[in-house]
Amino acid sequence: MNAYASDSCEGYASVNGLLMYYRIMGVGRPLVLLHRAFSTIDTSFAGYLPGLAATRMLIAVEFQGHGHTADIDRPLTYEQLADDCAEVLGNLGISGADVFGYSMGAGVALQLAMRHPNLVRTLIAASVTYCSAGMHAGFHDGSTKLDPAQFDGTPWRTEYDRVAPNPDDFASLVAKVGVLDATVQDWPERDVRGIRAPTLLITADSDIVRPEHSVALFRLLGGGVCGDLVGLPNAQLAIVPGTTHVGLTNRGDWLVPMINEFLDLHRN
Repeated sequence: MNAYASDSCEGYASVNGLLMYYRIMGVGRPLVLLHRAFSTIDTSFAGYLPGLAATRMLIAVEFQGHGHTADIDRPLTYEQLADDCAEVLGNLGISGADVFGYSMGAGVALQLAMRHPNLVRTLIAASVTYCSAGMHAGFHDGSTKLDPAQFDGTPWRTEYDRVAPNPDDFASLVAKVGVLDATVQDWPERDVRGIRAPTLLITADSDIVRPEHSVALFRLLGGGVCGDLVGLPNAQLAIVPGTTHVGLTNRGDWLVPMINEFLDLHRN
C-alpha cells in the first residue's frame, strides 16, 4: 500500500494470533490513531476524524477485545498492544508514521516509540503516564472494582454491543482492563528519555493524570527549558482548561488545529 494515498477502507490484519480491525481514512502522510480503554475508534476520536483526515491518511485500529476486534486468550499489556500495532503497520506497508494515542492508547503509543522507534516519526500522547504514581490517588483502587453493569447505558457499552463480534465478552474485557490498570507500570526513565520522536503531550487540567506528572514527563522528553535562550525543544505540552479525562473526546475543535500545527512543524 502506498503510505501517502488511501481509498478509505477497513479490514482486519492477522497479527500475533489476533484478527485486528483497522480503518483507513483520508489521503496524505500517515497518522495512526490509538483509542482509550473500553472504547472504539469512533467513541474516542469522532470529534477529531474530519479535521485530521482532511489533510492526512488516518490509520485507526481497535485493540484486542475492543470494538470490532475479538478477544483472544491472553492478558492485555501495553507492550503486547504496541507490538500488535507495529505488526499491523508492517502488514499495511507503512514503514513510519505519526502516532496519536489517547489514554490507554497513549500508553501504547509510548511503548511503540520505545519498542519500535523507527516506526514513529512524531508522537502525540493525550492523558498518558509512564509510572503508576502519575495517576491521582485512588484511581488504581477504583479500576480494580469495576463492575460491567456500571457501563450499562454508556456510549462505550452501547457501541460495544453494536460492533463487537462477541458482545457477551464485555465482562471479560472489564476484568482484563482492571488487571492492566492495577498492574504497576513503572517504565524506566532512561527508556522514556530515549524517545527521539518529537512529542506533543496533552492533558486535561482535571484529568486522571496528575498535572505534575505531565510536567515531569515533558521534562524527560527535553521540555521545560527557557526557549528564548536555548530554542524550543522537540517536546510540547498542552494543558486543556476546564476539561476532564473523558471530556478530551469533546475537545477536537480546540485540539485538531494544535495537532495539525505540531505535525506540520515536523513534516521533514
